Amino acid sequence: MLIQFVRFCVVGASGTIIDFGLTYLLKEKLRLNPYVANSTGFATAASSNYLLNRIWAFHNHNPQIGEQYALFMLIAVIGLLINNATIYFLVKKWHMNFYVSKVVATIVVTLWNFGMNYLFTFR
Repeated sequence: MLIQFVRFCVVGASGTIIDFGLTYLLKEKLRLNPYVANSTGFATAASSNYLLNRIWAFHNHNPQIGEQYALFMLIAVIGLLINNATIYFLVKKWHMNFYVSKVVATIVVTLWNFGMNYLFTFR
């Protein structure tokens, strides 16, 4: 499980680059609502993470790829809600910087995503 977690984190790091990069582009350059930008970055990264986790982190060969992807995305959507709630709380209540809050939210959601995907999606 430790090796899977390390690989999951490496995949997550690539997803974080996608997430932060796209969020920055949409929020700062295209001036979209920060939560729309955050959600788009998060969802794009989650799709990339599914493929990389299936192939590399978990070496999973479940033929029910559609159902597995749907479960992975459901877990990711719940993670997105946790992500946005964490950012909202830290920015609005603690007056933290948006991107510092996003880092904290990313750590929280990483633990959620690994646990749920380890137990359910890629078991």
